[in-house]
Amino acid sequence: MANTAAEKLRSMIPAAGAMAYPFLLDAFHLAVSPAAGPMSFGRLALAALCLLAATAAPLLALACAHWMTKAAPSSFALRTRRLAYLGIAAPPLFVLTGVGLGLLHIPVSDEIVWVAGWLVACLYVLFGGEQAQRAAPSAAIAPSIAKWRVTHGVAAAIILFYVAFHLTNHLLGWLGPDVHAAVMKAGRTVYRSSVVEPILVVLMLFQVAVGMRLAWRWSPAPADAYRVFQIGSGVYLAAFIVTHLNSALVSARAVHHIDTNWAWASGAPTGLIHDAWSIRLVPHYALGVFFVLAHLTSGLRGVLIAHGVATAVANRIWATGLAIGGLVAIAIMSGLCGVRI
Repeated sequence: MANTAAEKLRSMIPAAGAMAYPFLLDAFHLAVSPAAGPMSFGRLALAALCLLAATAAPLLALACAHWMTKAAPSSFALRTRRLAYLGIAAPPLFVLTGVGLGLLHIPVSDEIVWVAGWLVACLYVLFGGEQAQRAAPSAAIAPSIAKWRVTHGVAAAIILFYVAFHLTNHLLGWLGPDVHAAVMKAGRTVYRSSVVEPILVVLMLFQVAVGMRLAWRWSPAPADAYRVFQIGSGVYLAAFIVTHLNSALVSARAVHHIDTNWAWASGAPTGLIHDAWSIRLVPHYALGVFFVLAHLTSGLRGVLIAHGVATAVANRIWATGLAIGGLVAIAIMSGLCGVRI
């Protein structure tokens, strides 16, 4: 009984991290708020720790997903595993919660809704009941989704052109908003054309649907760290894409008629760092950049191994891709937060 109770408590770690996420951001905002007086070393250190902890919460969920993915699970273990994968997507889901409540004109704190939602998820995991049937092994799952994996990869290769331009455009923010705006204006003549934009949006939503199908089918199977990372990064990106489309296309452009330019992305005039609401966009954007590059690299690793490249070589390429993704994420967020060359 004691072991069972301890196991159930451990299974709630990703949900606890997700519930703590907005309050860590609140603590960061209080630490850097000008209303608290001159910035001291202690406040700066506290702010850094809070932001680091908030950013680490999804990574903790990813680590828990790996820890839980050791064998074909029971019904309860599978629910806990999928809850951990959901916890990885906490940053975009919290942004979606805030924007969604605003669009629906619901005057309720997004933090209350957020905690309530996670509590409901925890109750479902804890008391959802057991089923005698266990998940099928990966060998039985793989053939049924092989075609979907190929389709997912082909669509990703097409979307990669837009992603490469979009990230490069954001990196040019280091040269100033004017340079970013000029490049973006040129790019919009293509990706916002009446032909390309609908295709791009449909491809994005298609990737979300197929990616979630793949994640759902792969999540019951035993998996190594590389597979868990690929699933987890895909879950994050699915939530990120839906959230970003909702924020940019629905909220900004369709409802509020706001140009989604550098000022919009950087939270001008207050900025991402000092605005109590916009601080949530820092982990949201940073992990979005990291995971999109890391997920693409994970897919590349699988393709390389399937075509005879030595696993050790493919793993080094994967690790290099993750490092590059981290550096690009830091660079883009630095630009959005005011760093200039």
